[in-house]
Amino acid sequence: MSTDSIMSAGPASTAPTNKSVWRRLLKNPMAAGSLVVFIAIVIFGVAAPLLAPFDPNLAKLELTNAAPFDTEFLLGGDRSGRDILSRLMYATTGTLMACLVVLAVSAGIGIVTGLVAGYWGGRIDDVLDWVSNIVLAFPGLILLISLYTVVGPNITVSMAILGVLIAPNFFRLVRSLVLSIRSELYVDAARVAGLSDGRIISRHVLRSIRGPLIVQSSFVLATGISVQAGLEFLGLGDSNTPSWGGMLNEAFANIYNNGTAVVWPALLIGATTLSLVILGNTLRDTLETSGTRHPALSASKVKEIRAEREGTRERSTALPTDTKPKSDVLLRIQGLELGYPSSSETVGVVVHGVDLEVRSGEIHGLVGESGSGKSQIAYSILGILPPEAAVVGGSVFFRGQDILNDSNAMKKARGRRIAYIPQEPMTNLDPTFTVGQQLTYGLRAVADISKHDAHARLLDLLARVGINDPRRMFDLYPHQISGGMAQRVLIAGALAGEPELIVADEPTTALDVTVQADVLDLLRDLQNERDFGVLLVTHNFGVVADICDRVSVMKEGRIVESSDVRTLFAEPEHEYTRMLLDSMPDRFASRIPFEATSVEVAP
Repeated sequence: MSTDSIMSAGPASTAPTNKSVWRRLLKNPMAAGSLVVFIAIVIFGVAAPLLAPFDPNLAKLELTNAAPFDTEFLLGGDRSGRDILSRLMYATTGTLMACLVVLAVSAGIGIVTGLVAGYWGGRIDDVLDWVSNIVLAFPGLILLISLYTVVGPNITVSMAILGVLIAPNFFRLVRSLVLSIRSELYVDAARVAGLSDGRIISRHVLRSIRGPLIVQSSFVLATGISVQAGLEFLGLGDSNTPSWGGMLNEAFANIYNNGTAVVWPALLIGATTLSLVILGNTLRDTLETSGTRHPALSASKVKEIRAEREGTRERSTALPTDTKPKSDVLLRIQGLELGYPSSSETVGVVVHGVDLEVRSGEIHGLVGESGSGKSQIAYSILGILPPEAAVVGGSVFFRGQDILNDSNAMKKARGRRIAYIPQEPMTNLDPTFTVGQQLTYGLRAVADISKHDAHARLLDLLARVGINDPRRMFDLYPHQISGGMAQRVLIAGALAGEPELIVADEPTTALDVTVQADVLDLLRDLQNERDFGVLLVTHNFGVVADICDRVSVMKEGRIVESSDVRTLFAEPEHEYTRMLLDSMPDRFASRIPFEATSVEVAP
């Protein structure tokens, strides 16, 4: 494998084709197995007129209750002397057709009404919701049994009625999904672009909800099989037409004379139901997974790529190669190279030979444009890289221990000596728990402390990060607090374990300007007070000028310049750094105060 092939990372396609969907579906063992089973069952039924050895109603009295594999009746004979195999084959087609009727009626009614109610809402939503509640109130099986006296042993009509009774399940699912996406920005953009409601629903809304619909459809098909078999088992079918439920009923009544006859229809019902449910779930997963993803490379393949790159690695800076910790160095990233599979054999490298140091009591800014690899560095330090990510070179040392390549060292450091402040405060708090419950659970997971002492420490921290009423905040849910308060909560949670290093990944991006300034002031005060190190990931040079001691500039996965903040702003060396500084509003105002004791830059 050449180094060039490792370095190349082709562009990602925007949408998987039908061919790629089927290819990926068939690569899934569970999907392929369930599909093979279902297709075999369909062929088993469709080919009945050609392959069935006997007429399904032909009776040979001498083969009544015949044992399987001993006579010309391969699976044995029933209590009327008929061939069980032939009857199973003819029964399969009728059962599958009945299930398709259930699906067509329920999906046709439920999906259409759900789309209308969810997309347009208003009075029509109220009426359709009321009707669905009325239909759901009917006891379905009892109603079908009652209608038998009217429609007779007509399974097709019974399954159509069942479809009407099941339709509210589709309606409720579709309505709730459409309600959650009808105000999404891409739907608004489609309206602004001039698309009609019909095109928006067919091209955007339906595509977004197809996964749950596929799963629901597979369950409806399985339900149809079970209900149809149940009705036949109760004797409500046509005795002249073979069916799985009817055969199961006859075999059960004759179980003491021919116990094996129960096995064959039961196996078919179980296998068909199971294959449909598995196939629906795996098809949903395949459709909702990007077609450009590749599975994580094996450990042996990563080692092979890593060994190949050892002699050709390019370094962006010239840090010493020794791993002995200096007294003031908390974090040392050395020659780090990360990539993602671009095929089953090659890796597209996105971080190239990064060297970086963070010292005790220092705020080190890591700055660059979106996509430059900043967050990949943060995730490497925290051990939360995606499963498919491949570390093809380098190490991350914390106090001299390689936490990147030693999972035990990572577990001991993370949450205790290394903490994390994320960039999206509202999405990093569990909406099902109160703030106090989450903070207490997190603290007690990393510290040997009682619940009472944990509460006391956390209340003090909440007060320290500027929350006026910590006890009230303790009992609130995340949706009851603002983004700024949520970020203060996360800062308190990060400090609770008394870490030596905090990794802050764009901690002010989701906040408005005034709240950004408050959070930055808070972070700087806490750092001065507790003397921990901070790696601050950001794309904002204003934040760097305001809070950082040192800064490293990243471009396309490489650190192109690293120095103290004053030097970098006064005399940037790399052309890319100068370009970023030139793009700042009021760049020169950010340089003037460096002779003073404080820096004042608009975020």
